[in-house]
Amino acid sequence: MPQPFHNLYSHDFVRLAVGVPRCRVADPLYNAEQTILLAEQAAAKGALLVAFPELGLSSYTCDDLFHQRALLDTVLVALNKVLEASIRIPAAMIVGLPLRVDHRLFNCAVVVAGGRIQGVVPKIYLPNYNEFYEVRQFSSADDAISDEIELLGQRVPFGADLLFQVANLPLLRFHAEICEDVWVPVPPSSYAALAGATVLVNLSASNIVVGKSDYRHQLVSQQSARCLAAYLYSSAGRGESSTDLAWDGQALIYENGDLLAEAERFQDESHLIFGDVDLERLSRDRMRTNTFGQSMRRHAGQVAAFRTVNFALEVPAREVLPLLRNVARFPYVPANPALRDKRCMEVYNIQVQALVQRLSASGMKKVVIGISGGLDSTHALLVCAKAMERLNLPATNIMAYTMPGFATSTRTLEQARRLMAFVGCTAAEIDIRPSCIQMLKDIGHPYSEGHEDYDVTFENVQAGERTSHLFRLANHVNGIVIGTGDLSELALGWCTYGVGDHMSHYNVNASVPKTLIAHLVRWVAESRQFGDADSRVLMDVVNTEISPELVPGKANDSAPAQSTQSVIGPYELQDFNLYYTLRFGFAPTKVAFLAHHAWKDRTVGAWPEEAHVARNEYALKDIKHNLGIFLHRFFQTSQFKRTCVPNGPKVGSGGSLSPRGDWRAPSDSESRLWLENLKTVPDA
Repeated sequence: MPQPFHNLYSHDFVRLAVGVPRCRVADPLYNAEQTILLAEQAAAKGALLVAFPELGLSSYTCDDLFHQRALLDTVLVALNKVLEASIRIPAAMIVGLPLRVDHRLFNCAVVVAGGRIQGVVPKIYLPNYNEFYEVRQFSSADDAISDEIELLGQRVPFGADLLFQVANLPLLRFHAEICEDVWVPVPPSSYAALAGATVLVNLSASNIVVGKSDYRHQLVSQQSARCLAAYLYSSAGRGESSTDLAWDGQALIYENGDLLAEAERFQDESHLIFGDVDLERLSRDRMRTNTFGQSMRRHAGQVAAFRTVNFALEVPAREVLPLLRNVARFPYVPANPALRDKRCMEVYNIQVQALVQRLSASGMKKVVIGISGGLDSTHALLVCAKAMERLNLPATNIMAYTMPGFATSTRTLEQARRLMAFVGCTAAEIDIRPSCIQMLKDIGHPYSEGHEDYDVTFENVQAGERTSHLFRLANHVNGIVIGTGDLSELALGWCTYGVGDHMSHYNVNASVPKTLIAHLVRWVAESRQFGDADSRVLMDVVNTEISPELVPGKANDSAPAQSTQSVIGPYELQDFNLYYTLRFGFAPTKVAFLAHHAWKDRTVGAWPEEAHVARNEYALKDIKHNLGIFLHRFFQTSQFKRTCVPNGPKVGSGGSLSPRGDWRAPSDSESRLWLENLKTVPDA
């Protein structure tokens, strides 16, 4: 197993390939040559497994030629050429061919690696409808008598019950099925996945008709998602007979419902696609999804029936073998503008509907919210406004308060005033400085004696005063306090215990990360959720420096003097770290590897130019430094704040940090294990 940090195999990825050779009907030697050429190309790029089309060595469209001895004998010669080539090609090949066994003819997938035939898998379901007449030529795997056969001088496992385990990659166990096998209600690969197969391979011919390509996508995507597996799909291309049919050479690689690679269809020449499959992700999803294990138990008979073939492969030991797959810089924010708008619409409506339900169930008709002029409170206010609209209540039932303190900038104060006017809520302004000074005096803080001591007490007195006002105002108007803290702040512990960004009666932003909140505010403006109202203030908020505004600057600043991200790191990196730590539980080395792939030398990020967000690039040492900040704060210093968070809706599969939802952890754990793992990451 390679150890260099920059090698994808060091992080439980495996490079897989699907090849579509140009073929000739009933010309096995030519077809073998094309197959071997593609396998060599795939292995040269680091692939460990290459799948080819159904009956690829003979061609699928031989019809009654399949019963001709000359063809069947030459197919074995072609297979032997593939077998000999496998000695020098460090990848497993799965090829399709017709094979005579026990006086029957079977449509087979043959696994070849390291100069050995590792196993032969016959097709189970033979279509005999529309343009298909396979029952005319072939027998089903269900009719097989032998479970081992002699093939090219080797004793070989035979049957549809075979799993192939790569011994030196424990997470790589694959299963092969053929074309129609995946089109039936319960595909064989479903049971294979329950038996431990993480990679499912389909050797298909599959002629093309209008609409079939889209259906293949749906079929393969759903099968990979249901099985929590990778799925490789091949289909025949140029060279198959066009007597009555046409062929498009479609090839697909999916991982748990996500498309990793797709071939351009209708190509004239042989072609390959590659997918770097995350085996650890698949394993962790199965571990986390306990119903997967329940399915294993329920189908124990089918699971136990599988036989496992073990063999080793030569894993590419190059010091640098980078990922070929795309890793989004912003995992919470789709890069595609249409998908991003759809995500924002859905998240916003989840938040609104949740608040509508909370108000309806509690009988409350008013909400109280603090408005700072920053991102989080802006979006929470927009959710409140839409909730009132849905409840047919006036916007004036939103009791909004901006509470300037010692460090409030003129920019954010003005934005807060404009925001409240934008939604038409009941707006008020409370200067908290007198009450803060009184508290500082009561506790004997140096600031009350004229000293500029801007310590954490000075900061938290302001935060606490704001929250105290909001809760008492809620009592006064018979309303509930709406929280404004977000998922990113909760992950990093960047919130004051018991105050507004931590405590409330209901927190609509509880599971929304900072990077997504910026897009939600922008989406509300661009989609005109509030009609023709002037939404320029929303764009101004998005472009404002993120700051707690608790420590004054050296002058009367027009913009925030503090920068949150200068202390806890860039949110774009910390949200990336949060996603892969919370959603998958990856080790810091793998999180850093993914971040390095996403952020190094990439000129185009996931946010478009109109987002006005810098397209930053981060060196590995910067990624490592900020990940260290995240790990210490997430695992050691912040859990006690997450243990007692108020109610709030979960909005995405990326997870929440509610102790009643996705995350339960001790408040007094150590971060040492994660930080020690991080030390193994190089600085460059």
